[in-house]
Amino acid sequence: MSEFQTYKKDLTRSRLVETDKTQALADLKAGDILVEIERFAFTANNVTYGAAGDTIGYWKFFPATANESGDWGCLPVWGFAEITASKTNGLSIGERIYGYFPPADFLVMSPIKVSPQRFMDGVAHRAELPAVYNNYLLMSGEANYDPSSDNVRALLNPLHVTSFCLCDALQSETYHGASQVVILSASSKTAIGLAQGLADAKDSPKVVGVTSRTNYDFVASLGCYDEIICYDQLGNIDESKTTVMVDMSGNRSVLGTLHEALGDNMLNCISVGMTHWETLSDNDPLAAKINRQRSSFFFAPAHVQKRVGDWGQDGFNQQAGAFTQARMQQSAGWMTVETVPDFGAFAEVYAEVVVGKMNPNEGLIVLPK
Repeated sequence: MSEFQTYKKDLTRSRLVETDKTQALADLKAGDILVEIERFAFTANNVTYGAAGDTIGYWKFFPATANESGDWGCLPVWGFAEITASKTNGLSIGERIYGYFPPADFLVMSPIKVSPQRFMDGVAHRAELPAVYNNYLLMSGEANYDPSSDNVRALLNPLHVTSFCLCDALQSETYHGASQVVILSASSKTAIGLAQGLADAKDSPKVVGVTSRTNYDFVASLGCYDEIICYDQLGNIDESKTTVMVDMSGNRSVLGTLHEALGDNMLNCISVGMTHWETLSDNDPLAAKINRQRSSFFFAPAHVQKRVGDWGQDGFNQQAGAFTQARMQQSAGWMTVETVPDFGAFAEVYAEVVVGKMNPNEGLIVLPK
């Protein structure tokens, strides 16, 4: 059995480590389950987990095996697994679950708060981590569950929950009074979900997508942006309009250029992702132009918890579910799913995905076995 690990100081480096499922089964305690991971998605969102691994704690969810130096970690992924051993009442062998996993063949879990629809992983080291990541859904308890949508769900559901939270946060703040929303890395799946959600809203300002020239035609074909500007045309941004910016990439040079150009009309800059993690330590003079007093990092799990408090869990699930379902239906028009048959094949494409060399209309599903 295998576990795919990432070198924390250089996300392009990876290794496969052998794990011992037989020993894990022998050590299974009362109240534990062992699940075998069937499939998981890998997107730019997982790169963000690595870039923020120490500051937010993503490396802590699934401690790496055979990692005496502490230099290696498991990038969390979203996907599906099957319970193959159970010492927990209410969770049977053969039950399929959806949620947050390591890129590995199997995982030992300690379920708590078990219901016919879901449970939480109560393993001790996850207790202080964001609760939204510790929640797992039981497929047998889901009405109208369609297994044919597993791949799209693994790819888009986590991203479009973030898109939903961004839309909701912008709307609740009346878009910070802005007359345009500028979305950087407009070809990213989270950005697409956000732009589609804003396009559906009756009161949203003009939505401007910023993307590479290579991805221009793809972004234009989506039909959810009012205007599209390439990175080599940043001077075309309408500087006269009050602006809220949503940044999916963390490219400091781009941020500095736009912050300087917009000046006082840059009302708020919301940072969501860090796919350009390699620029985070650059000494680019444009980074000094970033208006940090009007910048903030958007942490979707915190917004989820806020809305669960406001609406209740069922209320949040209903609203977020309707939003993500609409986005997944729209994805049929633009996304193709590529399956990777094993970890060996995944290792071959991993580094390219980490540095952004993946077509934006593709989704990557890894099959560990």
